[in-house]
Amino acid sequence: MDVMLIGGFILAIGIYAEVERQRFKTLEGIFLAPAIILIVLGIVMFIVSFIGVLASLRDNLTLLKVFLYTLALCLILELLGGIVALLFRNRTVDLLNKNVRKGMVNYYDDLDFKNIMDFVQRKFKCCGGTEYTDWSVNMYHNCSAPGPLACGVPYTCCTTMPNEVTNTLCGYKVLEKDRLELTNTINVRGCTDAVFLWLMDNYKTMAGILLGILVPQFFGVIVTWLYITRVEDAIEEYGQYQDTLINQEVKRQSKIAKCCKCMPLFD
Repeated sequence: MDVMLIGGFILAIGIYAEVERQRFKTLEGIFLAPAIILIVLGIVMFIVSFIGVLASLRDNLTLLKVFLYTLALCLILELLGGIVALLFRNRTVDLLNKNVRKGMVNYYDDLDFKNIMDFVQRKFKCCGGTEYTDWSVNMYHNCSAPGPLACGVPYTCCTTMPNEVTNTLCGYKVLEKDRLELTNTINVRGCTDAVFLWLMDNYKTMAGILLGILVPQFFGVIVTWLYITRVEDAIEEYGQYQDTLINQEVKRQSKIAKCCKCMPLFD
C-alpha cells in the first residue's frame, strides 16, 4: 500500500511537471524531460503495487503470479542495466555526453534541463559535458553569436567563494582564452568526469543506496513466492477436503441404496 501511495505521488509530480513543461514549450525528449520519467515510474509503481494489494486481499493466485513475475522482471532488468553500464562504461559515457550536448544546444529553451545542468555545475564544480568548450554548441554562447553571452559560459560554471555574490557575467569571453588562464575564473573540468569521480569517491554511499533499492525488491519476490506456495497448499488442501466429503457422500448414498434393496416389501 505504501509503495502504491508513493507511486501515485510520483505520478502526480510528473504530471504537474509535464504540464508546466508543455506550458513553457520546452524541448521534447525523454532525457531532456524528467517529467516523462517520473510519469512512467509512477505509473509502473502504482500498477504493480495495486496488483500486489488486490492479489493479497483476494488471495487470487493469477494476480499473485503476475505481481511476482513483474517484480522479478523489474529486479532482473535493473541488475542487467547496471551490469551492462559497467561492462560498456565507455559507451555509457559517450551516450551520456551525447545527450548532455543535445541538452546544451537548447539550454535556455528547456527549463528542466537548465535546472539540472545548473545544479550539476554548481554541485560538482564543473562546466559542460566533456569540458567547458562544449558550450560553443549553444547558439547564444557560440563565438559567432551576437550579444554578451557570445564566446562565454553560464555563470554556474564560475568559481565562487562562500557567501560571495555571484557575477552573472563572470563567464564572459572565456571560450577565447587558454585553459590555463581560466583556472581561477571558471571550473574547466567537464561534468561527466566530475560526476563519475564523485561516484567513485562515494562508492560506499552509492552501494548503500543501490542495496536499499534492490534488497526490498528481492525480499518482495521471496515473500510473494512463499505466499503463492501457501495459497497453492491451501487450495490443494481444500480440494482434498472436498474430495473427502464427496467420497464420504458417495459411500453414504451407496449404503442407503444397499439398505433400500435389503428391506422387505410389504403390501
